[in-house]
Amino acid sequence: MKIIKRSIGTVVLVATMILTVSCKDANKDEVPSSISNEVMLEEMDSSKDMTMSDSQDAMAEAILKGYFNLKDALVGDDNDKAKMLGSTLAKSLGNLDKSTYSESQQKELTDIIEDATEHAEHISESDIKHQREHFKILSKDITDMVAITGTGIKLYEQFCPMYDGGTAWLSTKEEVRNPYYGSQMLKCGKVQREIN
Repeated sequence: MKIIKRSIGTVVLVATMILTVSCKDANKDEVPSSISNEVMLEEMDSSKDMTMSDSQDAMAEAILKGYFNLKDALVGDDNDKAKMLGSTLAKSLGNLDKSTYSESQQKELTDIIEDATEHAEHISESDIKHQREHFKILSKDITDMVAITGTGIKLYEQFCPMYDGGTAWLSTKEEVRNPYYGSQMLKCGKVQREIN
């Protein structure tokens, strides 16, 4: 886990250096023509888009689906929807079955899930600015969870150099839709790596 964190830290540092200027002027005046339902919700058909590997259980699938729906609510600047989805995600996190993982993985998952649940609960009670602050840490927790549980779908770890010194999130689509700025800087960011 320490090696993964160091690798992610190195990638983040390099990406920050490369992207520091990339979003400053490019998206400030850009007003998205419309944030379609496609952007608002990356609807996932569990049999097609969200099939998990054999090591992944149905609750991990539900957690990822809840995370992506929450991300899309933040992309759409929808505070009320994000509150509802934060609450749903907190419940899903509590249902993860860790029994199929090794003892050390179970311990790591317990810590990750505990932290992620706390941030999902805060999202369910907060204004959108505060939701985005908690989403930053929640995204790290979900990324750490996926490193243990795996996933059968291709995920994109995306990175915005402008938010809080540089911040990452996960997406099922390569096209950047920034949950930290929403309509203010919808396309600010870059894919920093593919997972799976």
